[in-house]
Amino acid sequence: MRDSLHLELATARDVSAIAAMARDWIESGLGWSWTPTRVRRALASGDTNVLAARMPGRVVGFGIMRYRAWTAHLDLLAVAPEYRRRGLGRCLVEWLEAVADTAGVASVYLEARARWQGTLAFYHRLGYAEVERLAGYYGGREDAVRLAKALRRAVPVTREVWPVPSSGPGAAHRRH
Repeated sequence: MRDSLHLELATARDVSAIAAMARDWIESGLGWSWTPTRVRRALASGDTNVLAARMPGRVVGFGIMRYRAWTAHLDLLAVAPEYRRRGLGRCLVEWLEAVADTAGVASVYLEARARWQGTLAFYHRLGYAEVERLAGYYGGREDAVRLAKALRRAVPVTREVWPVPSSGPGAAHRRH
């Protein structure tokens, strides 16, 4: 697999595939917020990397990370079911973390569904720790766990509050 796998920044031609993976594998049962329009906005944003994992002829995984001065937020990460448990998710996260570390980012944050124990275990293996439980984060229907990882040993991970999105997972319940 590694001989034919390539990690590179996504392009406009990847938008539909990434949006479909987000809908089918991340947002399943929640509604679709990472539509092609939103993925295109992420691609065009100067503070976001959209990373694609490619096998010949198709995108088999991706990660989207936003960067701030001292923190980064892993918005989405997905790997096609047939490529899971082969180290591809780890490669995507490590690439994005390396960019963050090079830019001087101290900590990376993310949210995951609280009931997805396999996903939480994956992030724990990568050095992420739970910093907060978020009741009803996903559309008011499902809880999330906020995880964080310090990239620089001298800077402790704190319970930084990431900006509340105006749309997407977690936004609907905050409008009530």
